[in-house]
Formats: sequence, C-alpha cells, structure tokens
Amino acid sequence: MTKKTNDIKYIMSQQNGRRITKEDVIFGINKRAGEMIKEKGAENVVNGTIGALLDDDGELMVLSSVDGAFRSLSPKEYAAYAPIGGTPEFRSAAIRAALKGFKPKTARIRAVSTPGGTGSLRNVIVNYSCPGDKLLTTDWHWSPYNTIAEEHGRSFTTFKLFDEAKKFNVEALKSKANELLEKQNQLIIFINTPAQNPTGYSLTNEDWEKTVEYLNTVPADKKVTLLVDTAYIDFAGDEDEYRSFLPYLEQVPPNVLPVLAFSMSKTFTLYGLRCGAMICFAASEAVADEFVSVCEYSSRGAWSNSPRAGQEIIARIFADPRLLEKVTEERKEIRDMLLARAKAFEDEAKRAGLNILPFDGGFFISVPCKDPVAAGRELEKEGIFIVPLAMGLRVSIASISEEKCKMIPERILAAITKTREDK
Repeated sequence: MTKKTNDIKYIMSQQNGRRITKEDVIFGINKRAGEMIKEKGAENVVNGTIGALLDDDGELMVLSSVDGAFRSLSPKEYAAYAPIGGTPEFRSAAIRAALKGFKPKTARIRAVSTPGGTGSLRNVIVNYSCPGDKLLTTDWHWSPYNTIAEEHGRSFTTFKLFDEAKKFNVEALKSKANELLEKQNQLIIFINTPAQNPTGYSLTNEDWEKTVEYLNTVPADKKVTLLVDTAYIDFAGDEDEYRSFLPYLEQVPPNVLPVLAFSMSKTFTLYGLRCGAMICFAASEAVADEFVSVCEYSSRGAWSNSPRAGQEIIARIFADPRLLEKVTEERKEIRDMLLARAKAFEDEAKRAGLNILPFDGGFFISVPCKDPVAAGRELEKEGIFIVPLAMGLRVSIASISEEKCKMIPERILAAITKTREDK
C-alpha cells in the first residue's frame, strides 16, 4: 500500500534535493484555526500558532509611535529605491538598534540591510559556506532554517540544545562542530538567542564564556561563522541586560566571524515591511569590507534592494530622541504583557504537572512530547491550535490572551496523555 504524503508532484519543476509540501505546516494549522473561529467564534478557539503579537481580541498589535512615523513618510521616502546595502542613515540606525549601549572596543562593525532577519540568514549561508556543506544548529530550532539551507544546496546537522540539567549543552556543540570541521574547512553555526524560537531559552553569559572558550580552540586553518539570530532580543526582558553577551563576540579569534541577524519586523512590529539587517563583528577592516561586498552582491542576486519604507522609519526613529523614547516605552508595555502571559502559562503548567522546556522570554513556549502530531490533532478537536514540531509542541504566547494561557496547559497535558495511552 502506497503511503500518502503531502508532497507536491513535480511536473515541469525540478526537485533539486528538496522536499516541498503543498502547504506550510504552521500556516495550514492557522488556516484551520481561522475556519473554526468563523464557525464557533473567537472566544471558543485558541490560535497559538503565529509568531506575531496579537492583543487579547486577536488583533495585530502595532506600536502606535512606529505607525505614526510610517504615516508621516513622503512618497519619495517610501517609494524610491534604497541602495542595495541600505541607506547610510538606516545602516547607522540598525547598528544602534541592535547594539544599544554596547560600544565595541576591537571589532569592526558593519551593517547590510536585508528583508527581515530571514534575509540575513540566507546571505550568511550563501557567502560563508559552500554547496554541499553541513551547517550546525540546535535540535530545537526554527524549521525554516532547513528550508533556507536546502534551497541553496546545504543542510543542517543539529546538536542537543539542553544537557541533562536543562542547561545549554556546550559539550554537544563542541563535539558536533569538531566532527564537521574534520570534514570541511568552513562551518556556520546558528545560535538563536535571546528568547529562542521555539523554546524561549536564552544563553547565559556563562554559556557564552564556554562557547567562546571553545571557539578559541578552532584550528587557524578552519573558518567559522557564528550567526547569532537575535530576532526576539527586545522581547526577552530588559533590553540592555539581554545585550550583555555582546562583548563575548569580540573575544573570538580572527578565523571566527560573528554575525548578528537583527529583525526590525519583530522589534518595531513591522512584519509586513520586511525590514532587517545583518551586522558583522569583524576582526579586521579587510574582513569587514569583504562582508559588505559579498552580502551586497548576494542581495543584488536575490531581492536586489530591500524595501525602503522600513529603513526610513527606523532612521527617523533614531534621529529623534523623543520618538525613540516613546517607541521604547511602548515596546516595554507590550513586553510586560507578553511576560505576564508566559508567567500565567508557566504557573499553570507547574500546577498541572506539564513538563515544559526552560523559558526566558520571547514569543514561544515549547512542550516536549513523543507524538506531537497526534497530540496536536487531539487538541484541534477541542479548538486548541498549536504547532507540532519534531520533538514537541510549540505554543505562541504572543498570539493568545493571558486567560487562554492559563487555560490550555492542563488540556495539553490531557491530549499528550491520551495519545500516549492510545498507542
């Protein structure tokens, strides 16, 4: 009997080693949630799928200060082409937004505009690895990493994010990185922190110290690019405190290049404007200049120019101290709401006996389980829509109310228990 799959059938197109499905998993679940909301009402459905900030009524939250800056743009400011690497004002503002109070002592900092944080990931993969290379990230990770890699003839190997004590597993990172460096001369390591998607985990400064300690043992004839995906950095907690790891990025040897992927989509609630930047911490002017050249070249060959409107908004915000202060205050209000939702979920999970992974901040909390797909289907029968991953379930606390965060842990546990008993 032939097993049914959701894969597309290739007629004129080429597979090229990829597995392409007819429907994105997350957006497919979100679609089903939307259909049930129409049928039964929003109050009877929990849609914990999408990584965007929604208020308690399920409406998209946009910082009013950012919206005001957007509406004040002239046609020339939003309609004209931007330079391939971004406007000079935007590049400067992007570095300020990403680094805030941190002042580099030795690193040469450069920024290149990208369409969201995703563009940064793509440009790093294309320029700092070779076709056929294995890239490295944690076992719990944002699944589109794999899509981006496969689209460019690469693939990911993973190491365990957590050790037995549920701490960052530096030993696993070392082991897998060394294994890959024995077979290839260059390696890209993706680390999503602070407030990782999908777990909400953040590396501690102790974790960074051990990671940098290892990176200083990499042979000088090998090249490592450390991609730090900071998409949720401003929704982890105090914005300066959660940048305390940045000095460690200056403590790596010259053959290790740290790059931040910074998402204005998240930080400034500009999801649809696709605004982001990739920022390097280079050991020399030559490496920094090369970073700009190769990333602008790759941008030209992919999306050409990133959208100008978002760049103008960010540049305007950082040119006006009062506006910047207002944006920061508004974001704190939303962050506090998000952390309150997380606490409600954590407290109820503890009371119910539901095992969750270590959470520190951000949009998501993850629940490990052996059959996420079956548990997810069981929850959908009750009007609870969350995302099944390879090793568990991801709940978007960004998109559901505090009241619903309190309500669902017990029902998640019941669904996991039922599917386990049904086997």
